Amino acid sequence: MSYSIIGFGNIGRALAKAFSRKGIEVSVATTRDPESFAADAAAIGPKVIARTLAEAVKADIIFLAVRFESHPDVAKALPTWQGKTIVDVTNAYGVPPEQLGGQPSSQAVAQAFSGARLVKGFNHLLAATLGQDPAVQGGRRVVFLASDDDDAAAEIGTLAENLGFAPIKLGGLSEGGLLVQARGKSWGHLIFKDLVKFDG
Repeated sequence: MSYSIIGFGNIGRALAKAFSRKGIEVSVATTRDPESFAADAAAIGPKVIARTLAEAVKADIIFLAVRFESHPDVAKALPTWQGKTIVDVTNAYGVPPEQLGGQPSSQAVAQAFSGARLVKGFNHLLAATLGQDPAVQGGRRVVFLASDDDDAAAEIGTLAENLGFAPIKLGGLSEGGLLVQARGKSWGHLIFKDLVKFDG
């Protein structure tokens, strides 16, 4: 299984830290030349590798950590996304719902990445929180996952556990998934809630 993160802003870096902490190799890419951020990637850890967008989209599981407005540009990188799982980490705060045809933002992303299995996740925490060690006082930091594809949600749930998080599945994108999506100028109810799960 290969992993990449598209977008190397605060959230992209926080995700890269999570992979690095567990010694799991991950590619990071932006639309810029990888040499421009290779040193920043290496500073996070030896398994965080700066790549071109064309190289990064070859991964099996791709974290989309760009600004919501940029997702159509990334989607053009491949003619089809068949066989790939996209983790939508974007937040469409401030995007008018009518611009999305009234549908949840992650469904708009799913349509752009035709053929991919899409999971909404890892987007409800602030970057500074997401970048911290998810082991908290004997518990694990929660990440919420929503998908219309149960197998994809299970796959990302396993990855979240491998990264040290406690995944909680919310159901479909337009069901529980709405709790972790911004709509216009309002945030979903679970966004910014920093929860810890204790296994008892």
